[in-house]
Amino acid sequence: MELSDFHWSDIITKVVAAIVILVITWLLAKFAKKILAKQFTKIKALNRQDGTGDSLGESLSTIVSLIIWVFGLMAVLNLFRLNQVTAPLQDMVSTLLHALPQVLGAALVMFIGFVLAKIARELVVTALQAANVDRFADKLGSSANQQLQEGTNGGQHEAPQHLQGDQQGLGQAHAQAQAQQGGAEPIKISTMVGHLVFAVVLLVVAISALQILGIKSISDPASHMLKLILDTLPLIIGAGILLAIGGVIAKFAGNLLENLLRGMNLDRAVSNLGVETENIDIAKTLAKIAQIAIVLFFAVAAANVLHIPQMTEILNTVLNIGGRVLFGAAIIVAGVFVAGLLAKMVTGRTGEIVKIATIVLFAAIGLRYMGLANSVINLAFGAVVVGGAAAAALAFGLGGRDAAARQLEKMQRQADSAPKQSSSPDQGV
Repeated sequence: MELSDFHWSDIITKVVAAIVILVITWLLAKFAKKILAKQFTKIKALNRQDGTGDSLGESLSTIVSLIIWVFGLMAVLNLFRLNQVTAPLQDMVSTLLHALPQVLGAALVMFIGFVLAKIARELVVTALQAANVDRFADKLGSSANQQLQEGTNGGQHEAPQHLQGDQQGLGQAHAQAQAQQGGAEPIKISTMVGHLVFAVVLLVVAISALQILGIKSISDPASHMLKLILDTLPLIIGAGILLAIGGVIAKFAGNLLENLLRGMNLDRAVSNLGVETENIDIAKTLAKIAQIAIVLFFAVAAANVLHIPQMTEILNTVLNIGGRVLFGAAIIVAGVFVAGLLAKMVTGRTGEIVKIATIVLFAAIGLRYMGLANSVINLAFGAVVVGGAAAAALAFGLGGRDAAARQLEKMQRQADSAPKQSSSPDQGV
């Protein structure tokens, strides 16, 4: 092929057109990158730096300029009719253009959902703060801490009022010092509920965005998970309401029972039976036991609402074992009272023996009712009885050794004198 066979005019025209296209592409890419980078700097969310040290706005503007370069290069390749090279690029670009509306729609849905989630969070937090939920929760927490401190310090004498005031002042000063030093404040109930609402709304919006993108491998499991969460959420709220009601009822019933027992002078009655109760507040102890039982009962009801059979079975087992242990302990305590009464009725060493025997008997009955190793209790009780019998036999045997020797000697003398008396009539004949 000679040089005259080439269409030089067409080649020169295509080269000039390719140069013009490349220049225009370069200008458009540079102009778009500059304008977009300038506009993106006005958005605070896009000013964060990525792994390369550039901001997100600069990265997005670079991507836009590269896309412009791809279109320009494809135009140049089509100008020279290089279809084998441009076919894969055209397929890729057509796929991107086909998915671009879905991507933009998903991004728009995510943006709107994010704004709605923030608005919902602010509404919930404001409503709960207006309802003084945080203050009510603080009161409940402070009352619980006060009861806990009273329970731990129940056996100690109360400090004078001026010392208590000094201690409270020191505690408040310590808390203020921690706040001034930048210590992390505990999260409030309103803030926690607001974050929960924000997460739920954002999760719903994210699943909707995935459905718009048509990514079924992610959207279908996420939709199923969301359905489970939305179905379980009312059950969780109902269980929480039951637990809250149980806590209120337990507190009310415990205070009522404690006041009733104090009005009956239970501590004085127990002291009159000979049981020392200086370090034990019986009324408060029984009230605490009643409160725990009520809370456990409502916990079982809450577990039934949640449809969790394993948790329900565990709580039922705890209630069953706890009831048996409490009743067994009541039997043992009753045995101590009965032993004290019997010891007062029977004086001397016999009274002490009767008291110990009564306590051992009631302790065995109580432990057996608790179900704590019945075979071991039977063996122990049998061992005590056999040991007592053996001890009595040994004591009688060792203590009556001299008397038994005298009795045997007397019997021997009688046996020796019997033949002499029988032989005397024969001699007279």
